Amino acid sequence: MPFLTRNVSTEADGLAAFGSRQVQQIITTLHALDPQQLRATPSASELSVGAIANHVIAVVDGNAHEIERATARAASAAVGDEAVIHGSGEVAEDLSDPSLSVPDGASAASLSDALELAGTRLEAALRAADLDAPVPTPDAPWYTGAEDWNVRWLALHTIEEVARHAGQADVIRESIDGKGAYELNALTDGETWPPAGW
Repeated sequence: MPFLTRNVSTEADGLAAFGSRQVQQIITTLHALDPQQLRATPSASELSVGAIANHVIAVVDGNAHEIERATARAASAAVGDEAVIHGSGEVAEDLSDPSLSVPDGASAASLSDALELAGTRLEAALRAADLDAPVPTPDAPWYTGAEDWNVRWLALHTIEEVARHAGQADVIRESIDGKGAYELNALTDGETWPPAGW
């Protein structure tokens, strides 16, 4: 039951590993949910596990895109290509109105697959990233107070946001059927629960 993040060797590897692991934790909360459970809101939150997963897909994929763009701009700047140095300050997805619902036809499996793709993209982007590359600050009301970002800050912010949503999804999932994070990690990995000696 690999509950903990693997060992890391560099700063970029650490950001990639922790970012990917938090996305995996969202995937575990989706394990074996039926369509009704995926959309259930059994806690004080208005969000379902499916809605959180859908939001995290948009955030992770959009931020991975920004990390890729910032790294490419920094590489172009290093060789003097001024035409691509300055970004637009727009995020890849329209996150000013994120979808906080479960798309029609979505299932736990389809959301898990999309999260897997977004997590893989984030991990690859961070491994190849120039962590000091500047990132344009998006024009959105929830980004006040940050005038200048770099890829390192955006990576940490992404990990922080996904971790917050992973905890939120854990609480909602436990309210649905009593399954907690340790159990879901084991079941997602095809292990029995509880393990011997638990």
